[in-house]
Amino acid sequence: MSKKQRKAALKYGYRSGLEASIQEQLLELNVPVKYEQVKIEWEDLMYRTYTPDFILPNGIIVESKGRFTADDRRKHLAVKAQHPELDIRFVFTNPNSKLASGAKTSYGQWCDKHGYKYAAKLIPTEWLKEKGKDRHPVVIVLPFEKIKRR
Repeated sequence: MSKKQRKAALKYGYRSGLEASIQEQLLELNVPVKYEQVKIEWEDLMYRTYTPDFILPNGIIVESKGRFTADDRRKHLAVKAQHPELDIRFVFTNPNSKLASGAKTSYGQWCDKHGYKYAAKLIPTEWLKEKGKDRHPVVIVLPFEKIKRR
């Protein structure tokens, strides 16, 4: 993404050009979507929340990634373990990108290994047509027995 594209995306409240292009796709298809409106609690060595990029009307959570860092991967494995009921999917700028310089595993291969669906650049129309209803609360909390609230 060029500096100009990133600057334009930031101007309209997005964190990347990929997020902006996904939002544009959804607007063109008249798909009502929530952008960064839900928080998901997860536990690492401390209490944290994760704000997914898009919540589709059918409840599918879509995370867009240009870079998929080790911290991102660790977070998503923890969130999946702590919230197995959530359907989180990825849209990568390039799912064939390698996890690190010299790595053999691509972003897409990592998703396959860990049971995540993924796509390149835009949300596949099949995902938009899947049955379901967004019933996500504004905050998706960890089950009480998993954490000690202060």
